[in-house]
Amino acid sequence: MSTLSKPKHIGRNISRIRELRDMKQEALAQAMGTNQQAISVLENSETIDDAKLEEVAKALGVTAEGIKNFSEEAVLNIISSHDDSTLNSTINIQPTFNPLDKVVELYEEKEKLYERLIQAEKDKVEYLEKIVKGK
Repeated sequence: MSTLSKPKHIGRNISRIRELRDMKQEALAQAMGTNQQAISVLENSETIDDAKLEEVAKALGVTAEGIKNFSEEAVLNIISSHDDSTLNSTINIQPTFNPLDKVVELYEEKEKLYERLIQAEKDKVEYLEKIVKGK
């Protein structure tokens, strides 16, 4: 008895990878310089030529081999193998500065620029008055 396995559906793999990357067909189409209908046809294709697969892989930010060998089970295993503390520590971002200090700093910088602008205008008026008096 033959144990031939069903070949992987490359278009379906492309679709799942695109979805996992939170990308719409329109965004992938734009990245590839084509339209949404072409992406739909591509995702419904069981096989894709290597040149087109390389182009899709580049637009998705993966390798062609990654698309060919994509397995949802592997993705789920990777996600479930991380405990919650690992996921939380990668997402938790602590700024190294106080945002209010930055606001105050920007306000003070704006005031200094405004004062320089006023001084430049005063200098210009003074210069023009000298020219007018000189005539």
